[in-house]
Amino acid sequence: MKFSIYIDLITSLSPCSFFTLQTLPGPVTDPSKLPKWNYDGSSTGQAPGEDSEVILYPQAIFKDPFRKGNNILVMCDAYTPAGEPIPTNKRHAAAQIFSNPAVVAEVPWYGIEQEYTLLQKDVKWPVGWPIGGFPGPQGPYYCSVGADKSFGRDIVDSHYKACLYAGINISGINGEVMPGQWEFQVGPSVGISAADEVWIARYILERITEIAGVVVSFDPKPIPGDWNGAGAHTNYSTKSMREEGGYEVIKKAIDKLGLRHKEHISAYGEGNERRLTGHHETADINTFLWGVANRGASIRVGRDTEKEGKGYFEDRRPASNMDPYIVTSMIAETTLLWNP
Repeated sequence: MKFSIYIDLITSLSPCSFFTLQTLPGPVTDPSKLPKWNYDGSSTGQAPGEDSEVILYPQAIFKDPFRKGNNILVMCDAYTPAGEPIPTNKRHAAAQIFSNPAVVAEVPWYGIEQEYTLLQKDVKWPVGWPIGGFPGPQGPYYCSVGADKSFGRDIVDSHYKACLYAGINISGINGEVMPGQWEFQVGPSVGISAADEVWIARYILERITEIAGVVVSFDPKPIPGDWNGAGAHTNYSTKSMREEGGYEVIKKAIDKLGLRHKEHISAYGEGNERRLTGHHETADINTFLWGVANRGASIRVGRDTEKEGKGYFEDRRPASNMDPYIVTSMIAETTLLWNP
């Protein structure tokens, strides 16, 4: 029996996704069984015109929630024809870190809270906001219901269902503090799979907003002034942190993150300085501090973690437009491989 299977080959082009479509004669469940593909890198600024081919290496397969059936979405990373990762391929370096035996042994878990803002297409102003004007002050919009407080729920629910169908480990959604702003959570997922799932979830969100005729923004501060920005809070734990005595391991890991604060901030998203001001549930970008249940800190430790003496912590510094391959692998590298 012959099949005609469509696959979307997706690669990261921060902060969103780039994709090309390919047809296969039959179902495939193992990315290593998929053929390599190529695209014109000169059209994306990733290769010169005189040597423009960029090669896509399939890395992870997800079910296609748009075409359904045996159709699939495939997360790829990008290489030169000689097999070298191109500069924008951050997955390659992350895979090396996550394959390090010391990291593998600690089974790092991630839960990533991806915030985003829905914008009206023609005016680039948040959905639900009066054109040229502002809604009432923040307060009643967080996790809200009602036509005067919650804007874009049909899009958000469609995205949630599509991610579940695709096999993404999506664990929740909620309306955010600024009206027109939402969040979805991916995880807990192990190692590099967390970043793969965030990229595919972003891609699915782009497709759904395209259908709805609105624009999704991952800008960390889409509206200046007294409005919350958008982050990608990254929750993290290791095997040692989840076991008895893990709280001491957590504190040592946080100390390491503090010593490399500037390095992390420089890699945590473009325009993050507009968001990390010390206001609107953030710590100042130049200050590293941590605390229990403190959402104004760089690192937040939950009450349950403190009480149980083990668990996880939340890095609140990453911006909504961060590259999840960079952020997840950098946290693992700093806490597990780096020796001050």
